[in-house]
Amino acid sequence: MSAAVHPLSTHLMPHYGRPVLNGVSHHSMAGPSVVPNASPVVTRKRKRAHQYTVSYSEVQEVDSSGKVREVIVIEDTPPPPTLSPATTHNAGYSASYQPPALAPIRTRARAAAEAQAASSGSSSVLTAPAPKKRKRDHQDEVRAPAAKKLAAGNQQAVATAKSWETRSAAATDDTSKGPAPCDDKEGHYIIVPDDMIFSRYRTVRLLGQGTFGKVVEAVDTVTNNKVAIKIIRAVPKYRDASKIEIRVLQKLKERDPLNRNKCIHLLHWFDHRNHICLVSELLGMCVYDFLKENDFAPFPRHHIQDFARQLFGSVAFLHDLRLIHTDLKPENILLVNNDSRLINVPIPGKRNGATKTKKILNSTEIRLIDFGSATFETEYHSTVVCTRHYRAPEIILGLGWSFPCDAYSLGCILVEFYTGIALYQTHDNLEHLAMMEVVMGKMPERFARNGARSKPEFFKDGSKLDWPKAKSTRQSKKDVKATRPLAEVIPPHDNINRQFLDLVQRLLAFDPAQRITVRNALEHEYFKLVIPEDN
Repeated sequence: MSAAVHPLSTHLMPHYGRPVLNGVSHHSMAGPSVVPNASPVVTRKRKRAHQYTVSYSEVQEVDSSGKVREVIVIEDTPPPPTLSPATTHNAGYSASYQPPALAPIRTRARAAAEAQAASSGSSSVLTAPAPKKRKRDHQDEVRAPAAKKLAAGNQQAVATAKSWETRSAAATDDTSKGPAPCDDKEGHYIIVPDDMIFSRYRTVRLLGQGTFGKVVEAVDTVTNNKVAIKIIRAVPKYRDASKIEIRVLQKLKERDPLNRNKCIHLLHWFDHRNHICLVSELLGMCVYDFLKENDFAPFPRHHIQDFARQLFGSVAFLHDLRLIHTDLKPENILLVNNDSRLINVPIPGKRNGATKTKKILNSTEIRLIDFGSATFETEYHSTVVCTRHYRAPEIILGLGWSFPCDAYSLGCILVEFYTGIALYQTHDNLEHLAMMEVVMGKMPERFARNGARSKPEFFKDGSKLDWPKAKSTRQSKKDVKATRPLAEVIPPHDNINRQFLDLVQRLLAFDPAQRITVRNALEHEYFKLVIPEDN
């Protein structure tokens, strides 16, 4: 299957100039960037009532020079519908969620034997289900409330933790029979506690697994510091993609050795038994995981301002280097320290002074991570980028993309910090555009005409969005109808909210040529406000 690559529209170019940066070089890419997701089971405030499978395929895109490039497309399974911040009319919180725990991890020999038995059709060996991963492309999973915690799941999680702490006699016997394979049948490195990687790093526990590899906590035996190691699958296309990320990370560290711009720093990389390994500092949980553990309660407004100032600084630094992140989302924002305190807050809609506990972070310091999809301005641009919930309209309409797509993602993230849940709850392109028009108003005429030329199937009568179509489901129509304008999602009841709303509106502008740049956004009045501490 082939897909046309749409060049960046000329009307986008005046939005960002091309300053000459000393020391910044633009290398040619071997192909589009791909990146593993560090979270083994990433559930969001999205429509998910059951488990989903990962389905991904390879397609080819032809770049402007006529060269065919392989692209990894991760296809999402559409989940059942639910409510979004734009469709929820009360301020209630969702139920807490405990993701399904993985089965205890065994020795490398036993894990390899089980993988081999599974591939041969044996029914006598039980293997743990593969962790689910966020999927990207035309059908993306919807961020929705998750299910209640299960006691059985907690017990299984405890059992998993214990399996990391000790080795059984049976495990010792397995390893004593001779060298064991280090990969499973899909090319993932088999993680074993206390394994020595590169004769230097002693593994502690698995932190996450994605399509492109695993992330483990380890101890650097040279410095005795804890680190995180991303171990890429031993598959050529994933190895090649990881080298693109390494090049970007090296550039970031070269230009900001003291890490004033709060991007993750690459400490070391190496090739271990045919697996590219990237070593970085060990940080806290991602911002999304904190939201999930906090029952998707919104962040305090002064914390949102702290997050925004740091995030905008990080992304502006990338843009100064002519680099576009293309995958900004709460999963790719790590807390340096996720220690928190508990407070009691009123339950909206409840009488008699009912309260619930809420976590408040002790520190809002963050790091921006996951540069596997980052793209230099002058290099090859894949047609579809960004995770669905943060994808700009110009990407959906195939109009090409550049720096403004990062600004749009930041606008979506700020709304999620304010409400606790993602702004757009959808997995369909036309439905997504219809929700955007409810949130931000009708598309500007020029932008709509450009979209109609690129994607005529989404428009009618020239430049009017063709919604709803005859085949649109009742639930889809209901979801769009229930969507609320941005001024209702962020009510401007005081000056703080008024300035916050204005900033988000500028970030979410339909036309990327009219969207505020990230560097200019740092000069917005919102960042000049002194926001008092609240809950």
